[in-house]
Amino acid sequence: MSEVTAPVAPVVAIENLSKHVGEDVRLRGWLYNKRSSAKLHFLEVRDGTGIVQAVVFKGDVGDEAFARGDKLTQETSLVVTGTVKEHGKRKGEYELGVKSFEVIGAPSQEYPISPKDHGTDFLMDNRHLWLRSKRQHAIMRVRHTIVKAVRDFFDQDGFTLLDAPIFTPNACEGTSTLFETDYHGEPAYLTQSGQLYMEAGAAAFGKVYCFGPTFRAEKSKTRRHLAEFWMVEPEVAFLTLEEDMNLAERFLAYVVGRVLETRQEELKVLERDTSNLEKVIPPFPRITYERAIEILHENGHPEAKFGDDLGADEETVISNQFDRPVIVSHYPAEMKAFYFKRDASRPELTLNMDVLAPEGYGEIIGGGIREESLETLVKAIEAHKLSMDAFQWYLDLRRYGSFPHGGFGLGIERTVAWTCGLPHVRETIPFPRMLNRLAP
Repeated sequence: MSEVTAPVAPVVAIENLSKHVGEDVRLRGWLYNKRSSAKLHFLEVRDGTGIVQAVVFKGDVGDEAFARGDKLTQETSLVVTGTVKEHGKRKGEYELGVKSFEVIGAPSQEYPISPKDHGTDFLMDNRHLWLRSKRQHAIMRVRHTIVKAVRDFFDQDGFTLLDAPIFTPNACEGTSTLFETDYHGEPAYLTQSGQLYMEAGAAAFGKVYCFGPTFRAEKSKTRRHLAEFWMVEPEVAFLTLEEDMNLAERFLAYVVGRVLETRQEELKVLERDTSNLEKVIPPFPRITYERAIEILHENGHPEAKFGDDLGADEETVISNQFDRPVIVSHYPAEMKAFYFKRDASRPELTLNMDVLAPEGYGEIIGGGIREESLETLVKAIEAHKLSMDAFQWYLDLRRYGSFPHGGFGLGIERTVAWTCGLPHVRETIPFPRMLNRLAP
């Protein structure tokens, strides 16, 4: 007679345990934390989808296995087999009654990140390990949702995704913040923005967007800046400034709404007060740059004057006057890039707009209408002392069927910081690149 072997329990993700109550399953993951008594080990096991308490009772696994459990150290990789049970004290949570476990890989030395507090530099040096923590896991889950929502919004709204190049022959935002590199003997630069290429795309497809990394060589140590960050940049043919603002607020409300809909547990881990996020509903308040200067005067900043840039402190004062993002438009032309179209009624102003997030997070969207006149654009390039040769392809867009158009750029990292309520953008991207930090 042949031997009958017991069926092997199926491998289940922790996030799906609620579908397997009363069943035997296998979990594959890592030991996050452990506490023990004479007859019980409480193992916190994580698998990338969540963390569950696996209860090892000496009477269920035997003396030898229980003794092995006592030697398990943080971040040991293992396979745990047991019965899924509803948590005895916390409704909606589950635990595992362990029947057996197998160690796959034990750490060769003590895991450097313990539950105690660590300094920022230490955590950044160990970023590759810090990502395993509950807080970082929650942030990256929210980032994932924001990225997915970005793509879904534009894909559903009739946009075509075009990929902009990383190497470019010219500046977009300003020559002082370019990373220069050698491109087969020719100077090239890491892209500051995909916008100029999206303008070409808008002439071909009408509505396009790019989504990828961008680079700024700013000598900045603020909590809002990275040397490498991700931007989404839509560009639309025949767009007006009013339509651009409508698109921006509709887009931002969609993204925030998706996070609120699907990431409540992660926001709880981050202790994020979501009441302000729930107010991100169009229409957003809209003010001009000149009104923004008046608001600064009214709130203890009499030194602010026309032509001054709005820094982090000024943006905070302005956004604090509103309960949701505010759109600031019509900045002085001298403050903006060469490609912005000027207001016909007031040529000293541009047809641009910034969206300022509340709670001190500042500008998360910047955009506006582009200059479509070939003659005017040539003069602007000359005035900014930029290479005319490098922009010949860009000028072709005005030579062959020029058209009014516009769009904007949204920085993913600032959006993640705002949505999660984080004090610094360094936590918003898996491996941040900042001034004086290139590793890990």
